[in-house]
Amino acid sequence: MPELPEVETLKRDLEKEVVGKRIRQVEVTGMRSIRRHPNKKHFIGKLEGKKLNGVERRGKYLLIKLEGGDVLVAHMGMSGQLLKGRGGAKDPAPKHTHVVVTFTQGGILRFVDPRTFGEMFVTTPDELEEHVPELAHLGFDPLDDVMSWTRFGELLQARKTKLKTLLMDQRFVAGLGNIYSDEILWGAGLRYDRASERLTSQEVRRLWRAMIETLQEAVKHRGSSLADEQYVDLYGKMGDYQKEHKVYDREGQACRRCRSTITKVKVNGRSSFLCPQCQV
Repeated sequence: MPELPEVETLKRDLEKEVVGKRIRQVEVTGMRSIRRHPNKKHFIGKLEGKKLNGVERRGKYLLIKLEGGDVLVAHMGMSGQLLKGRGGAKDPAPKHTHVVVTFTQGGILRFVDPRTFGEMFVTTPDELEEHVPELAHLGFDPLDDVMSWTRFGELLQARKTKLKTLLMDQRFVAGLGNIYSDEILWGAGLRYDRASERLTSQEVRRLWRAMIETLQEAVKHRGSSLADEQYVDLYGKMGDYQKEHKVYDREGQACRRCRSTITKVKVNGRSSFLCPQCQV
């Protein structure tokens, strides 16, 4: 599933490519990707003729502001993609294209989703959190929210749980998942099962710095595309950050810091990767 750096990359691409454009036509194949709407006509009617005024990211959700005040919400789920296209016979739709938005100025935006866990829907800002209750309870955003490391330490102290479990809790910090939790913990030199309330001030500072630096670097590299190649950017290109991974999916390889062997463990039913030598 795309995490914060991948969704942030899409947000920045959309800001550059579609904000200011007006929707001429919307085509929908099947109801699964627009399942919150009663029918296709309802969804299409909320979009056609509207201008796109801006894009925000909240956790792993994209919020596209529409002329008139409504919001087009996009969530990628496990395999969703937003792809810019030209349209026409020379630009055939990829398999599993479920929504196509055509702009009056030319060009199209496709929502492609092989596994159909992702979705798009239109709502009002007031009703957004009713539709997606988790947005009402999102924790801080490590890219957008300004916070001191001492405040971060207070939040860690209050939660009293294991570090990886906490980093993946959207109510604590928005947008992180399996990949970046592992990478951040390696950057901080901390094990996944350390108790959040027992970190020293130096460890809190290291964790805070590792979080900010890892995410900023991942966005700079336009996210991580894994072996399934399901995450691509708006232009259909893979991210590069997987080449920079220090532990994730590197079981049996040498740690880039101490040359010990990266190991894989199960944490809450998910595969996690760490260096047993330099993460303590």
